[in-house]
Amino acid sequence: MALSKLLGLFLIHIALLSSSCFAADPFVFYDFEVSYITASPLGIPQQVIAINNKFPGPTINSTTNNNVVINVRNKLDESLLLHWSGIQQRRSSWQDGLPGTNCPIPPKWNWTYQFQVKDQIGSFFYFPSLHFQRAAGGFGAFIINNRDIIPIPFGSPDGDITILIGDWYTRNHTALRKALDAGKDLGMPDGVLVNGKGPYRYNDTLVPDSIDYETIDVHPGKTYRLRVHNVGISTSLNFRIQSHNLLLAETEGSYTVQQNYTSLDIHVGQSYSFLLTTDQNASSDYYIVASARFVNESQWKRVTGVAILRYSNSKGKAAGPLPDPPQDEYDKTFSMNQARSIRWNVSASGARPNPQGSFRYGSINVTEIFVLKNKPPVTIDGKRRTTLSGISFVNPATPIRLADQFEVKGVYKLDFPSRPLTGPPKMETSVINGTFRGFMEVILQNNDTKVQTYHLSGYAFFVVGMDYGEWSENSRGTYNKWDGIARSTTQVYPGAWTAILISLDNVGVWNLRTENLDSWYLGQETYIRVVNPEVTNKTELPMPDNVLYCGALSKRQKPQDISFATSITTSSSKLFLAVLIVASALLFH
Repeated sequence: MALSKLLGLFLIHIALLSSSCFAADPFVFYDFEVSYITASPLGIPQQVIAINNKFPGPTINSTTNNNVVINVRNKLDESLLLHWSGIQQRRSSWQDGLPGTNCPIPPKWNWTYQFQVKDQIGSFFYFPSLHFQRAAGGFGAFIINNRDIIPIPFGSPDGDITILIGDWYTRNHTALRKALDAGKDLGMPDGVLVNGKGPYRYNDTLVPDSIDYETIDVHPGKTYRLRVHNVGISTSLNFRIQSHNLLLAETEGSYTVQQNYTSLDIHVGQSYSFLLTTDQNASSDYYIVASARFVNESQWKRVTGVAILRYSNSKGKAAGPLPDPPQDEYDKTFSMNQARSIRWNVSASGARPNPQGSFRYGSINVTEIFVLKNKPPVTIDGKRRTTLSGISFVNPATPIRLADQFEVKGVYKLDFPSRPLTGPPKMETSVINGTFRGFMEVILQNNDTKVQTYHLSGYAFFVVGMDYGEWSENSRGTYNKWDGIARSTTQVYPGAWTAILISLDNVGVWNLRTENLDSWYLGQETYIRVVNPEVTNKTELPMPDNVLYCGALSKRQKPQDISFATSITTSSSKLFLAVLIVASALLFH
């Protein structure tokens, strides 16, 4: 008995030591089953992509420095990758879920993502990154809460509300994909969804009867944090709530200078947090509106998302016309001025207990300059393609990061031009060679006729300037070098430029793309490859044990690697529990 007690105490001691490894940075676990379901968000039955039979998918709720483990079961009939948009994947582009970094998860297979949300806070979302699947759903919110010891620059909200807005087609993603492959435009979307639901019937002519709409329930006299994400395909949306102000507080991981807006343009792929105070007459409901921008309003009236804000003691339906959008249907100057007004709160702490503005980006010397220009679609080798600086990106059969790991030659070229090509456009796997710990200036020049938004994986960049016309060296005189917002997705207006600054401190292969899904699908992207030249490279996490192989490395893939794939963390957690069970049995036998 004495021996068994001693052994039991020893095992408990070992288990507690093991658990201390997890205590500093806790784990959060999710199981995602990705499948098709039938839904009718606009009143017409169609195939959508659901996660755990939910459309949109569940919200991932985490806290700064948590280790997030997501086991994905692919029940689609095509391969799948999930991308965690805005999650910086510090030191591990292996988990980014894009074809330049990961082999896809085949149908009927499992794969487990495991990453740390290191030194981040804020509002983000995830989505499927292959085969135009985002047009069918598969998206959901991703929240990173601040740690309790780090104060937030506003009072604790009375509730946290996620709102996913986006344009929507009743054709399924495979039909949309075929249209693009055939050289056609997608045309006007069929509607705008709010949390996967169609519009409230605010107009009997424009909105059919019996469409399910979203209702947001609130109590009077409270303050709520609204996290609003544009998860759509290609339409900029103006977001507003009837008779209420929206106090902007955060965007994509950065606290902002707090300013009230009656409405805000939210472009494709962008995320914002607002503080909503429920200070209006609580006897009736109010409209929540997401309407298309920079289009012919009369033609696009039916493409308007409408939800309902319902006070707990409401006694009547929302009434009257929808709140007006900004009165600049084609003049984008109002929208650009609004974008310029969004500034970094340099006195607030971010994920760490030091002010955001303590990183004085304006005083750092730029080491690399890239001017990236997009144009309307062009024909290359008989195919309709989009380009970035004259290059239409071709995703390689072997992901770039995997090719580097195994020294597979000829997968990509490290020759992306610093200035747009002057010759004919071409299709290539051309990648930007980034300098580790360099400071890169990127000018995004939009010579197309519609708004483009650009996203960079692995980083939050500083939006330092935007204006109409062609960027020139003299344009730097207009840069904001003090409190330009740090974010991962920025808009570039047609016939205009946006300048961003990036501190290349995150080793890996990182996607730089347009968020406009049709332009992205047709090649408007590249990657920035950032390698630590030091021989003793301690700046990147090792390749995960469950890495998938494809392309030139396909022979390395074994079926059982997937069938029995579990993360190291999951195994360790199970071992820890097993040790506790054994110890308890010995102790109390």
